[in-house]
Amino acid sequence: MTISYNWLKEYIDIPESAEDIGKVLTSTGLEVEKVEAHETIKGGLKGLVIGEVMTCAKHPNADKLSVTTVDVGGGKILPIVCGAPNVAAGQKVVVATPGTTVYPTKGEPFTIKNAKIRGEQSEGMICAEDEIGMGESHAGIIVLNTTVANGTSAAEFFNVSTDYVIEIGLTPNRADAASHIGVVRDIKASKRRAIRWPSVDAFKTNNTSLSIPVVVEHAQACPRYSAVTISGVTVKESPQWLKDRLTTIGLTPINNIVDITNFICHELGQPLHAFDANQIAGGKVLVKTLPQGTKFITLDGKERTLQANDLMICNGNSEGMCIAGVFGGQHSGITTATQNIFLESAYFSADFVRKTSLHHQLKTDASFRFERGTDPNITVYALKRAALLIQEIAGGQISSDVIDHYPTPVENRKIEVKDKNVNRLIGKTIPREEVFEILEQLEIKVIDKKEDRYTVSVPPYRVDVMQEADIIEEILRIYGFNNIELSDTASADFLAEFPVKNIDKYKRTIGELLTGNGFYEIWTNSLTNFAYQQKHKLTFEGETVEILNKLSEEQGILRQTMLFTGLEVCAHNINRKQKDLKLYEFGKIYYREAGKYREEEKLAIYLTGNVETENWQRKTQSVTYYDLAQQIQNILQKSGLKSVSQENIKDQLLEYGVRLTQGQREIGKLGKVKSSLQKDFGVKQEIFYAELSTSLLFQGANPKLVIQDVTKFPEVRRDLSLVLSKQVTFDEIRKLILETEKRLIKNILAFDVYEGQNLPEGKKAYALAFTLLDETKTLTDEEIDTTMTKLMAAFEQKLGAVIRK
Repeated sequence: MTISYNWLKEYIDIPESAEDIGKVLTSTGLEVEKVEAHETIKGGLKGLVIGEVMTCAKHPNADKLSVTTVDVGGGKILPIVCGAPNVAAGQKVVVATPGTTVYPTKGEPFTIKNAKIRGEQSEGMICAEDEIGMGESHAGIIVLNTTVANGTSAAEFFNVSTDYVIEIGLTPNRADAASHIGVVRDIKASKRRAIRWPSVDAFKTNNTSLSIPVVVEHAQACPRYSAVTISGVTVKESPQWLKDRLTTIGLTPINNIVDITNFICHELGQPLHAFDANQIAGGKVLVKTLPQGTKFITLDGKERTLQANDLMICNGNSEGMCIAGVFGGQHSGITTATQNIFLESAYFSADFVRKTSLHHQLKTDASFRFERGTDPNITVYALKRAALLIQEIAGGQISSDVIDHYPTPVENRKIEVKDKNVNRLIGKTIPREEVFEILEQLEIKVIDKKEDRYTVSVPPYRVDVMQEADIIEEILRIYGFNNIELSDTASADFLAEFPVKNIDKYKRTIGELLTGNGFYEIWTNSLTNFAYQQKHKLTFEGETVEILNKLSEEQGILRQTMLFTGLEVCAHNINRKQKDLKLYEFGKIYYREAGKYREEEKLAIYLTGNVETENWQRKTQSVTYYDLAQQIQNILQKSGLKSVSQENIKDQLLEYGVRLTQGQREIGKLGKVKSSLQKDFGVKQEIFYAELSTSLLFQGANPKLVIQDVTKFPEVRRDLSLVLSKQVTFDEIRKLILETEKRLIKNILAFDVYEGQNLPEGKKAYALAFTLLDETKTLTDEEIDTTMTKLMAAFEQKLGAVIRK
């Protein structure tokens, strides 16, 4: 959210700098992300002055140029060559003197220097609008109708102001701070200063010639609806001060009426909507829903299909004019022909606006505020404030009494607060008098004081303050987190309750293992795009959890696999020429089962590109499934997990892969990601992926160290090459080896797997290395040969293998 520093100062005394106010706001919980200087005209017209053209003659060497002399004040007469067709003697003009940097509307800034143009000396530039960022016109130089002294600063003449833009990372719960007055409230509470609310005392009804009745048919969706009419207005460009206010916070001025409604929205946090009163057919306004499937064209020219629960502002013929709280209609908005206005200021249900905004994918300044919760008690004040500004800027007369449909006023929220809970949660005893003063500054009234507790009355605009803990948080954020001292002593009694095994320590250990093997840890969003699984008709355990108030469809559901967000990271890096990736992430997946929401801890690992970045010592070699399998083996070994089995699986996410199990528990899976999935992310190179259950790994992990003596006897290695069916897995080979000779075989390594030429169809070749060791004596050649013979016989008989010599 963007706030103007100068705008804030209209409502409260602020002697502090913009940076200091940023620190104040951050300390109260409105985190300021950035403070930047902002000029109404880029560059602030520094170095530009008002001058007078004294002489003007044709350039002797160029038909389209003129040679002028310009008085720029202080007794200086500058020779300037000018190419504008409208330059003439006697004009007051804007002059950029040598050394001045100008900021054109389009293009890069440039500095004015003394120069010779076609043989004539030129010491400055007579400026057109677009050359100094004041407009788009390049038809000729700016000619001023003024008598100001030559040499007057252009910044002073054009009232160029410098402001500071304060960027606040507004959290969803702080809807009350989505305006300048809302931010001022926190400054008031923190600094104990008074707010200057703009006066609406001058508001009065001039006549009742344009009374338009309002019927609210859906009070649940619209608890309060206020309106007034104004006749005889002139729709035109807004005055400069109003345009400056809007452009400073990033809004584009449209016309004086629309600009005023936007100004009030950002001043008070109350969205308004202005209708062309002459376009309200039937002479009546209806607040209602329309039948499911009704078509409605919004201001952007798009046709929308309405839901049955979309609240609409309709005319007397039940024709939609506006999607309430979200977006206006094409045919009822303000145009340059508008003379009479129906001005709306309403309090709409946050739930209804949120669902409508989400369904139609319409995010506006109005919906942003309504779906988080606005102040039901400010609608009439905002209406009067806007009406007075319209009269001041666009003329016209108030032509109806204020309509205010508010059958069931929203009551203040009553919350009981106990002193002991305040002290316990804050960690410090704050005097009651100071607590009461803080609450009073926050417009939270203490209405019932007892010896050890009190009751407070919370205004409805504080939609985030619902319970005692929220009140305590309010006290703490204004009192100041930094004012809570750290204790000089700390008790360690609670350490006795720590578990012997700690999952955070376990994750750190595994993370260090992977990092040591060249992996980078990533963190991705738990929200993902439902279209990923919808396109490929993927199904996962449990029901998908959809976000009710999603910010976008790209982040519309909670992930049920870690793969999609990881593929986004892979694609981002590969598209930037970082193709050799080793990544891992600890995160969670989510689903709903039997009416309950569940989440599971996962470890995701991604391998793609080359094993090592290309260098002069080694040839490039692409990663394979076995590189990933080796990393998984390292994790299992580090975790102390034993008796882990694997089996080939057909998985909806993988071209091929295996499932890892320990007894009846499925630890995870690994394999090559399907190319059809990768294609959605624009990734063409192979990606190998593993997704393991962190919690199951942790539960099965054995933190005990097993210490044994280093053997006194040497190991022996023997290699063997097998040709067998493609269907035979390495796990089957490993199991057969251990069944045949478990005592002497200490390690089995598949150091090469080959499929291709010179092999029969449907066959593949394994190159295996066996490590043999007898821990009681030195192995003899006879024992080694006997063992290898037994293994070869088993391979031939049980796996149909051919032993390659």
